[in-house]
Amino acid sequence: MTGFGRQTKQDTAVLVLRDAREIAERLRRALATAPDAERPGLERALALAAEAEAVPDAELRARWVRQRLAAAGYEGPADSVAAIKALRRAEPGLSLLQAATYAREAAAA
Repeated sequence: MTGFGRQTKQDTAVLVLRDAREIAERLRRALATAPDAERPGLERALALAAEAEAVPDAELRARWVRQRLAAAGYEGPADSVAAIKALRRAEPGLSLLQAATYAREAAAA
């Protein structure tokens, strides 16, 4: 699990959870003992897990913000005042600073 750096509990509302590394390791172990028929599928799955692991945390947070905004029915710019209001309505636990920060990050992504 990766957070956003050194922040207090109050500052951290969204955590980026990453299981890709553990999944990739399990796929590597399975690939090491796999019969020839299973190898192509496991190799492809391992490549996909590596791609998922390479996605930066900021991009995952931006995706989360866009998903929350879409679920709230908001379609405008991610960093507008209306977007920040929609994000805070969708996620009441977010402070104004958090919502503004995440919205700016989503707009930049």
